Amino acid sequence: MTISLPLSTTSLSSRSIVKAFAAFATVILTMLGTSCVSASNTDCKTPWPEWEQFKRTFITTDGRVIDHSSNIKHTVSEGQAYAMFFALTANDRSSFQNLLTWTENNLANGDLTTHLPAWQWGLRPDNSWGIIDNNSASDADLWIAYTLGIAGDAWSDKRYAALSTLIAKRILNEETADVPQLGLTLLPGPRGFALSNNQWKLNPSYTPLQLLRWFDHNDKDPRWKKLQSSSLKIILGASPKGYTADWIRYHPDQGFMPDLQGSEQGNGGYNAIRVYLWAGMLADKDGDRATLLKTLQPMATLTANKGYPPEFIDIVTGEAKNAGSSGFSAALLPFLYESKNLKTLQQQQLRLRAQPIKSDHYYDQVLALFAQGWMNQRYRFQTNGTAELIWQNSCKSKN
Repeated sequence: MTISLPLSTTSLSSRSIVKAFAAFATVILTMLGTSCVSASNTDCKTPWPEWEQFKRTFITTDGRVIDHSSNIKHTVSEGQAYAMFFALTANDRSSFQNLLTWTENNLANGDLTTHLPAWQWGLRPDNSWGIIDNNSASDADLWIAYTLGIAGDAWSDKRYAALSTLIAKRILNEETADVPQLGLTLLPGPRGFALSNNQWKLNPSYTPLQLLRWFDHNDKDPRWKKLQSSSLKIILGASPKGYTADWIRYHPDQGFMPDLQGSEQGNGGYNAIRVYLWAGMLADKDGDRATLLKTLQPMATLTANKGYPPEFIDIVTGEAKNAGSSGFSAALLPFLYESKNLKTLQQQQLRLRAQPIKSDHYYDQVLALFAQGWMNQRYRFQTNGTAELIWQNSCKSKN
């Protein structure tokens, strides 16, 4: 089965091109059994079916997100953070509160105002359940603080807003370092990333620029602007040939280097796939959007040629290893759509239809919820980083 654009884009006005792309997106989303959601037809209380399935599969009644693929049935702070964002996107306040409560009670010693959440909780070697690694993960912390801030506004909850501010300040104070030649930089966590020999180990997928935009706009702390600058440098430095690394090393004199000593051996894979996702979801008028879409185009070309995004790719040679999962295909959809790679977009949509994401694959489901929610217009990031939630407009129109 093939799909063609409604009209030849070579003869369309700019406004017609936008309409053509929108119509095309609607068609390919319908192929997956979903339909685009717009502000005009969304009931603010209409559930998000894929989110409801995610809850049934991965979230306990008390708000713990379980990765069933792990032998220790672990929970990571990233999972709690992402689920909170999905709950907010679905206007599911009870689930949001359960997720927040579990996170605070089990990952932050019962108090998120004084502790950043530990990144990993699960079955320990002595068969007890609890924190396995109490180091925090800055990407999860950013998403938690960000989502609390958006929720505080959307649901008019002053506690959420205050908690967001406190966690954000703790991120700045505990998870950043002033790296020579790079400036103030977000570290992946408080401990273990300032290495010997004046090197730092960094992760380009940990800093969605739209989140940093929001903190800068709302907090006014000058450090957020500095983090935006260094984060863009990290993403570009980790993508020398247009393929982003999972982890990258930085030395003030040598610049960015593949992390050959890490388990990923300098490849881009399960972490890096999020860089394309975040870039694709940037606001149309974001100042760094064009640079990122252009820099990362080799991934779109490679995906088109192979028919799938790779599971791993050598960021220097471009050598691809293994086919990435359907979740990887889902993660690329916003990037392919916004960079107008429509044939490759159609190709990956067809792959998703032919090889649906397995319902019990936690990470693939997360990638798909982010991408699907964005493609279905359940949320959009504005230039200042604010997540505009479609249900908010619908609910206001009913009041």
